[in-house]
Amino acid sequence: MSSGPLVSTQWLADHLGADGLVVLDASVVGYTQPNGRSGHLSGHEQYLLEGHIPGAIFADVIEELSDPDGRYPFTRPSAGRFAAAAGALGIGDDTTVVVYDTAVGQWAARVWWLFRAFGYDNVAVLDGGLGRWRAEGRDLEIGHVEPGAAEFTATERPELWVDKAFVEGVIRGEHEAALVCASPPQEFTGESVPRSRAGHIPGSSSAPAARLVDRDSRTYLEHEKLRGILEPALGAPRIVTYCGGGIAAASAALALTLLGENSVAVYDGSLNEWAADPEAELVTLAVAG
Repeated sequence: MSSGPLVSTQWLADHLGADGLVVLDASVVGYTQPNGRSGHLSGHEQYLLEGHIPGAIFADVIEELSDPDGRYPFTRPSAGRFAAAAGALGIGDDTTVVVYDTAVGQWAARVWWLFRAFGYDNVAVLDGGLGRWRAEGRDLEIGHVEPGAAEFTATERPELWVDKAFVEGVIRGEHEAALVCASPPQEFTGESVPRSRAGHIPGSSSAPAARLVDRDSRTYLEHEKLRGILEPALGAPRIVTYCGGGIAAASAALALTLLGENSVAVYDGSLNEWAADPEAELVTLAVAG
C-alpha cells in the first residue's frame, strides 16, 4: 500500500513486481499545430519505442480515460466508462496503483484525480515521473505489456468537481471559494492566447503546474515552497483549480492535497469551456513592453 498521493522512485523500485501493484504510464505528448496552437498526441509510441518502467501498462488518457463524446478534450468519463477502463488495465478494488508520465506530472496527476473522484484512494503519483527514474539509471523495458483483466467498482465523489455555474457563483459572491489557475504564466496574463480568448477567470491566483515541481528533478517542491505559490488559496472553505482543460489543474489539486487541503475541486471544463462563452469574463494583465 502506498502511504499518500506521492511515492518516490526508490519506493517503486522496492515494490516493483509485487502482487496487487499496477504501474501505469499515462504519458501524453504535446506538439504545435499548424495554426500555432498546442495539441496532444498519445504517448503510446513513445512508451513502446523509448522505454518505460518494467511492467508498466500504458494508460490512454486521451481516448480511454476521457469521454470521447465530451464537448471539450479530456472531459471526464462517466463512472461506467471509467470502471471499464480501469478494469481493462488490470485494476481491481484491491489494487495499488502508481501512475507516472514523461512530463512534469500533470498527466499522472489527472489519472490520480480521476481515481479519487471515482471513489478510489489506493493510488499515487510517482514523484519525478519517468524522467527521474531514467536519470537515476534505473531499468527500462521496451515494448507492450499486456494487462490482466479485473473488475473495478467506481463510486462517484461529485464534490471533487465543479461546473461553470459554480464558478460563476464564486465570482458573484454566492459561493465562498478560492480559484487557482494552473495554466502557464503567459496564458494567465493573456500574453499567450491558446484559445479563442485570452486571460484568466476573475479573482484567480496563479499556480502554474510547471512551477509546482523542481525544474531538474521534476519532483514536487518542498511544502514551504508550495505554500509560497499557493498561499492566496490556502485555508479557503473550498478551493477550485482549473487550467486549459482540467489536466494541469489536477497537478495543482495534488499540490494542495500535499499541503493538507481537503476541500479541493477541479473545474473540468476549465478555460476551454469558459473562454468559449463570450459572456464569461476573462481578465488580462498589462505587460510592460
